[in-house]
Amino acid sequence: MDTGADLVVVHTYLNKMDAELALSALEAAGIHALIRSDDCGGVRPSLWLSGIELMVRADEAEDAAAVLDTPSVPTEDIAT
Repeated sequence: MDTGADLVVVHTYLNKMDAELALSALEAAGIHALIRSDDCGGVRPSLWLSGIELMVRADEAEDAAAVLDTPSVPTEDIAT
């Protein structure tokens, strides 16, 4: 990722697993992303209470939001 790029938070997650899944979806779509969390390098996961942020370059934020807002299963395939 370009270190000179402006980064923006596209979503905040409550746990690292959800953040990692979203990161994978963005990377599969060709959008570079990173996770920012304050957990002392994994030593104090209780600090995740402030949230785990998923960040992308500002110029990719709109595309990233579209990927994250797309359901993983088409809604017409969900039985009601």
